Order: sequence, then structure tokens, then C-alpha cells
Amino acid sequence: MTHIYYVECNRTHASDFVIDVPVGYHWLLVMTKTPAEFWVDGTLQQYPAHSAILYRPQQKVYYKACADEFKNDWLRFETKEPYITETSLPLGVPFSLNDPIFCHKLMELLTIEHNYDRDYKRSSIDYLLRLLFNKLLESNIQTKLTPQYYNLLQLRNAIQNNPNDYWTVQKMAEQLMISPGYLQTMYKKAFGVTCMEDVIESRISLAKEHLSHSTDSVTEIAFRCGYQNVEHFIRQFKKVTGVTPNQFRSS
Repeated sequence: MTHIYYVECNRTHASDFVIDVPVGYHWLLVMTKTPAEFWVDGTLQQYPAHSAILYRPQQKVYYKACADEFKNDWLRFETKEPYITETSLPLGVPFSLNDPIFCHKLMELLTIEHNYDRDYKRSSIDYLLRLLFNKLLESNIQTKLTPQYYNLLQLRNAIQNNPNDYWTVQKMAEQLMISPGYLQTMYKKAFGVTCMEDVIESRISLAKEHLSHSTDSVTEIAFRCGYQNVEHFIRQFKKVTGVTPNQFRSS
């Protein structure tokens, strides 16, 4: 098991913030929300927001603010778990998080579990840590992520959480303050699908849920999933699934 000494989310520091520990005693995970400078390979180097760094025990720890404020999530712990002690993650070298929103939510849950004495506290913390380190491993194998990627990720989360909204390429492009053509190119490059393909897939997935677990009519489900025209919904549903909504429901 892993013992957490301290975990904190959304910690904000002033512009003169510095952590300087020549020899750390425990494992330390830091995930930034603002740019910061880290001591790497004998020099001080600047890294962008949404970076993560893992320090092992006995390792030098040095990082500092490089803007008006420094904001981060951090976790100090000891462990004998092989998925951490034998990790392929770089130690003492920052890397970009490919899903900082998800990682932040995991840190929030870890903070809650750590601060309250509950019956399944130890196992809950273990599961959350394993999931967090899986996400860190996913991030580490990604190519360099740009600030625009995080805007696209927020857009994708909004689409998948609210597929029934009125989504158009023009509306999405305006939200990101880029051209529609550039949005479609960057979205496809980032996620392997276009933004409208994501909208359609999310709507059809929601429709399947309603068809399987409600008695609402196809027309009601169509409007609930963001379609203004039931015939268009039926055509699109069949194009994606190979069957009509009624055929899907009856099967």
C-alpha cells in the first residue's frame, strides 16, 4: 500500500514562491496549472502549465514560480508499490499532461479520501492512485502538447457532456476564437475524428441509452438528443448503427 503524508489541490502561491530541497525524503508528485521553472539536468528550465513531475526519495527537488502566481496540485507520499517504484515515468523531469482536467479531478478525490476517515479509505486511495498513474503514463507517451490542445480538450469535454446542445462548426470555432477550417484540422489531428463526428457519436450514444432504458417516443428522444428534425435523426442513427431507432429498441 501507499501512505500519503499530504495532498493538496489548487494551491496558489505568490510570484516569489520557491521549493528548494537538496535531498527529498519521500516521493513527490507535482502537477502545475501555471508555468513554472524546474531544476533539470543541472540547469533551471521553464515548463508550461499542465506539466507533471515525479520525484523519488533522495532526489533533489527544486521548482519555482515564473509568473505572477504559481498554482498546482501536489502529493507527498511513501510507497512500495511496483507500479510506482518501478515506473517508466521520468523522475525529476516534467512532462505534459494530456488530460489535466481528469488528473485534477483524481487529485481532488484523493484529497477528500485522505482528509476523511472512512471504512474503505485505504482501498479507495489505492484505486485512485493506480488510475492517476495510468493517466500519467498515457501522458508521458504523447507527443508535445500545445496550449491550443487544451482548448480543444475542453471543447471535446463540453461536446461529450452536452451532446444535445446546438453544436455547429461555426459556433465551436467562435468559442475558441479560431477559423472553422483551422478548428476542423486541429481537432482531427488531436483526436482522430472531426468535431462534428464527435457531436454525432455523442448524440447517438445518448439516443441508444434512451431507447434502451426509457419508453419515450423516437420523436421525444430525437429532440432530447439535440435534433430539430426527427427524420434527420432517424437517417443519422441508421447511418451510424446500421438500424433504425425502432429496430435498435426492439432488438
